[in-house]
Amino acid sequence: MNWLSLLGLEAFAARWRANAIEGAIAAEDRLALARLEWLDQKQRLQQLLALLIAVIGLTMVALVMVSMAVLVQFWDTPHRMLAAWVVAGTWLVAWCAAIVTLVAVVRSMGNGFALTRRELSQDWRDIKERL
Repeated sequence: MNWLSLLGLEAFAARWRANAIEGAIAAEDRLALARLEWLDQKQRLQQLLALLIAVIGLTMVALVMVSMAVLVQFWDTPHRMLAAWVVAGTWLVAWCAAIVTLVAVVRSMGNGFALTRRELSQDWRDIKERL
């Protein structure tokens, strides 16, 4: 004997069952989206770490080269001075490029998990509309 059909609750139970299945599918989709965005965020963090190491290394090299260029400037021939400044300038350009790239990566990290947040806020709005 089916008590739910006798009490007229079979349609109500079927709706709740369908809502639970839909909720489970939606939660699975959101977890998959969060996993994909975590992989993207992890890649940006690895890139940030590599660029940070590059900036630190290039800063040290640039400081050594600038120091060497200043010392050579007061040496005997003007050709040594020109060569030292060209080398130091090259390192300075490389350092500036690394800094610009580092700043771009840091700025792009501020919007991590944007898709997941947008989907969850849309889900929350849909839930509030249904209630």
